[in-house]
Amino acid sequence: MDTAFELARRAAESGDVPVGAVLLTPSGVVAGLGLNQREVEPFDPTAHAEIVALREAAGRLGRWRLDGATLVVTLEPCTMCAGAIVSARVSRLIFGAWDPKAGACGSVRDVVRDSRLNHQVEVIGGVDEERCGGLLTDFFSRQR
Repeated sequence: MDTAFELARRAAESGDVPVGAVLLTPSGVVAGLGLNQREVEPFDPTAHAEIVALREAAGRLGRWRLDGATLVVTLEPCTMCAGAIVSARVSRLIFGAWDPKAGACGSVRDVVRDSRLNHQVEVIGGVDEERCGGLLTDFFSRQR
């Protein structure tokens, strides 16, 4: 979570919502790193930290199926990211702050554990929630 948190701080420095993500292989090796990059040219609305980390890991590992992998992210993923996590067959999701407005991994929705889908993900939420949530609160208070 420390690495994801540092990535989130870098996202905030570039003017984006501070979210960071790290994808680990089953043996614990970092395969992908991501931070929100929507506000960085070429202004990609899909450049959420989770998507960036999944893309990097898939490219590095040479496959789209990330079976056995763990994704660590500072904020509960949104619906788009939750769908990508399921599609990539990530086994475990660990996240910091819950997202009561757009979270799709247990708060507003629960895409990653939907039994109607072809894959379900183990979820561990609220890890280091105060620190991760504090970063978001500070960011948004400065934006207002």
